[in-house]
Amino acid sequence: MKESKWATLTVLALVWGSSFILIKKGLKGLDPIELGSVRMFAASVVMLLLKGRNVFTIPARSYKYVVGSALMGIFFPAFLFAYAQTQIDSTISSIINATTPLFTLIISSLLFGLFTERKQIIGVIIGFIGCSLLILSGATIHPDQNYTYALLAIIACVLYAMNINWVKRFMSDLTPIQIATGNFAFLLLVSTLMLCTTNIFSHLDNPETQWSIFYTAILGICSTGLASLLFYRLILISSPVFASSSTYLIPIVAFVWGITDNESLHYVQLIGAAIILFGVYISGRKSS
Repeated sequence: MKESKWATLTVLALVWGSSFILIKKGLKGLDPIELGSVRMFAASVVMLLLKGRNVFTIPARSYKYVVGSALMGIFFPAFLFAYAQTQIDSTISSIINATTPLFTLIISSLLFGLFTERKQIIGVIIGFIGCSLLILSGATIHPDQNYTYALLAIIACVLYAMNINWVKRFMSDLTPIQIATGNFAFLLLVSTLMLCTTNIFSHLDNPETQWSIFYTAILGICSTGLASLLFYRLILISSPVFASSSTYLIPIVAFVWGITDNESLHYVQLIGAAIILFGVYISGRKSS
C-alpha cells in the first residue's frame, strides 16, 4: 500500500505538472471558455469510451455527490486556471496551485470538524505569507501582467481542497473509476452544451486553432482524465492531505516546462515559492 501511494503520487505530479504549459499552448488559439470546454469534452469522451460502463454501477444515492465533485474538482477550476493564465505565467500558476494542501487543512477543520494541530496552523500562515510574497512581487516585477488574475487560480485551489474533503467524506464507498466516470458522464453533457455556445467552429480552419485544440485535447485526456482517476485513487488509499501533497512536485515539473518556453522566475518569487512549499511541509508533517 505504501509503495502504491508513492508511485501514484509521482505519476500524478508528472501529469498534472505538465498541464500548465498545455493550458498556455491551448490559449494561443482558443479563449478560456473554448479551452475549458474542449478540455472537458476530450477527457469525457476518452474516459467514457474506456470505462463508461462503470457509470451504471454508481448507486443513485451518490449522484448528487458525483455532480458536486465534478463541479468542484474539474468544471470550475478548468475555467479559472485558463482565465488566470491569460495574465500570469504557467510557472506562477503552478506555484499558486501548491496552496491546495493549505486550503485542504482549513476546510477539513472548519467544515468537516477535523482536528487541527498548532503546527498545521503555523504551516498555513507560513504558506500564505509565501503566496502573498509571490503575487505582490510578481505584480511589481511584471507590470505587464495583471496579477489580480492570480486570485482566480487561488479560488480554483479552494475548490480543489473542497473536493478533496468532499470525496473523502461522502464518496469513500465508491471506487476511483466510479467517481471519475461519474464525473465525466456529467461533464460530457455540460461541455457539449458549452461548446455549442462558443465560436470555436468559426475558426476551426485556422492552423493555430488546430494546434491549440491538439494541446488542449492532450490536456484533457491526460491531465484531466487520467489525472482524475489517479487522484481519486490516491485520496482513497491515503488521506486528503497526502493526496494534495502532489503539489510539492507539480511546480518543479511546471518550472522545467516553463524554462523550455522562455519563462523565468525572479529570485523574490523563488523565495515566495520556497516559503509556500515550506508551509505545506510544516502543515503536513506528522507529529512525532
